[in-house]
Amino acid sequence: MQTKIILSAKLPLKLIKRKRWVVASCTILDVHSQGETAEKAKKNLIEALTLFFISCFERGTLDSVLKQCGFSTGTALPISKKKQRTTPQDYIKVPIPFIVEQTKQTRCHA
Repeated sequence: MQTKIILSAKLPLKLIKRKRWVVASCTILDVHSQGETAEKAKKNLIEALTLFFISCFERGTLDSVLKQCGFSTGTALPISKKKQRTTPQDYIKVPIPFIVEQTKQTRCHA
């Protein structure tokens, strides 16, 4: 049986207008894309980041790449009721799709 699991990452977004193009950047992962409009640039960046995560996972380098980019494990931050200082366009939600094939013989070895 196949189950599709969608994880997502909320990542910082930076948009810069360059002549006819808008450059969208996720500087924390050093991934960039562009488009003729801000929306197209964001869409292209989301696609590039999704492919980035898939590629790293398939090559077995996701953990080392994230560590090199400064990521570490930690406890989840408590949700504050205070008003956030950032606006929603400062971040993008990036889907990270995984497919799990489960059979009676397959078990996670974690």
